[in-house]
Amino acid sequence: MFSLRRTNVQVVLVKVLYSRASGTSSRLRAMIWTILLIVQGILILFILVSKRSRSEKEPPLDKGVIPWLGHALEFGRDASKFLTRMKVKHGDIFTVRVAGRYVTVLLDPSSYDAVIEDSVSLDFTRYAQVLMDRIFSLRLPHHNPAVEKAMMKQHFEGESLSCLSSTMHCHLQSLLLQACHNQTDWNTDGLFSFCYSLLFRAGYLTHFEGEQKSNRTDPIAVYAEYRKFDNLLTKMARTMLKPEEKRTAHSVRVRLWDLLAPAGLGKGSGSSTWLRCYRHLLQEEGADEETQRRALLLQLWATQGNVGPAAFWLLGFLLTNPEAMRAVKKEFSKISGQDSAQCPLLDRLQHTPVFDSALEETLRLSAAPFITREVVQAKTLHMADGQEYKLRSGDRVCLFPFISPQMDPEIHQEPQRFKYDRFLNQEGSVKKDFFKGGRRLKYYTMPWGAGTNGCVGKRFAISSIRQFVYLVLSHLELELCDPEAQMPEVNSSRYGFGMLQPEGDLAIRYKPRRSH
Repeated sequence: MFSLRRTNVQVVLVKVLYSRASGTSSRLRAMIWTILLIVQGILILFILVSKRSRSEKEPPLDKGVIPWLGHALEFGRDASKFLTRMKVKHGDIFTVRVAGRYVTVLLDPSSYDAVIEDSVSLDFTRYAQVLMDRIFSLRLPHHNPAVEKAMMKQHFEGESLSCLSSTMHCHLQSLLLQACHNQTDWNTDGLFSFCYSLLFRAGYLTHFEGEQKSNRTDPIAVYAEYRKFDNLLTKMARTMLKPEEKRTAHSVRVRLWDLLAPAGLGKGSGSSTWLRCYRHLLQEEGADEETQRRALLLQLWATQGNVGPAAFWLLGFLLTNPEAMRAVKKEFSKISGQDSAQCPLLDRLQHTPVFDSALEETLRLSAAPFITREVVQAKTLHMADGQEYKLRSGDRVCLFPFISPQMDPEIHQEPQRFKYDRFLNQEGSVKKDFFKGGRRLKYYTMPWGAGTNGCVGKRFAISSIRQFVYLVLSHLELELCDPEAQMPEVNSSRYGFGMLQPEGDLAIRYKPRRSH
């Protein structure tokens, strides 16, 4: 009896195990088929993308040798070097494959308006939204850039601009005095660190803290966190962060969101008027508190990410070009000698043609943003030379003014060399006539963008840099630690993201002038 029962139990167990095995086998087969279908779909998509060929009247197509990736690695390492090579190979217009996307690059400044002025076939906001998500973890589905820009213009022009510039001047002067308080001996620093830190903190106090004196977030703490964020910015944009860098980027963003949270909440926050209006605009568009904080980080980058590096390049070029330094100091000395009662300093600083030319030349050499558009419907691009090229819907179009006009030897002789008076005529007036191929150029340098997407804060940025350089040169004795030092190389990964940054720094020393 016991043997029979055991046999029956064994039969039942075998059936159960077989049943389970059959079920597991079925699920396994289903999983395998699912994976195979996914892989097959990816392969079909890959083949379709890889099979793209140049059609009639399309720009030259260069897919690169690496499937799908195409030229992505070389593009990311040094966009200027790569696109210059493509220009030599293909001319002023060509299409390259970059990580599965096809990007048509246009490098003829006489034809830029065909892209800049087209808001029907080409769209600015789509790619901007992609970058906002990647860099700032920010999505604004109901945001209207045109409304924001109109609001910004109200606060960066006229009387509002004068108020912002005055507040910025006060903060710059105060921070410089703090840096040299009770100091008689030389203080050493890196010029990039010196410029970026001072201008960032002054700008942060101007926009995010205003005149508020109490309960103020420490601008040094904000700057320290921001620099960590800034160092990872290009990798975030290209989705190339390593696992440890991803964790760092997330923690830094969270920390900055917390530090910026009080800014722009109301009159009691001390923030500038434009920031309070910006936050109010976000609220009207339905953005919750968390989204608003993330948007404030976007504005921190937009307002503070380029001014400090620009001032570094300008002061660096002046320090390594004694003739240029003498010319700028001479102009500033005339300003200092004028009767301050008749004309305030900030008004006198508006008339500095030598400085303005030196700044324009600095930006020509160091401002390198991409101007990118999404092709939302097929377009025929009409070039200035009469050629026509078809652009496919779904592709992107990219202008890179750094290569042309800014570094184009046909437009600017010896384009690699800093010439402080390049944008001055012989009699000292502003030079605006530059030519290529016998044609007078509308765009001979484009550090601020152009058209409807040009920089709204251009005048404030120029004013801030001018004030900073004036205060530094008039209040400090500033010199290179090594009189023979040359400007550091450019960090090539920063091409396409506004102002370039150096690979390394330029050692300086400074102390207060005795007269101050």
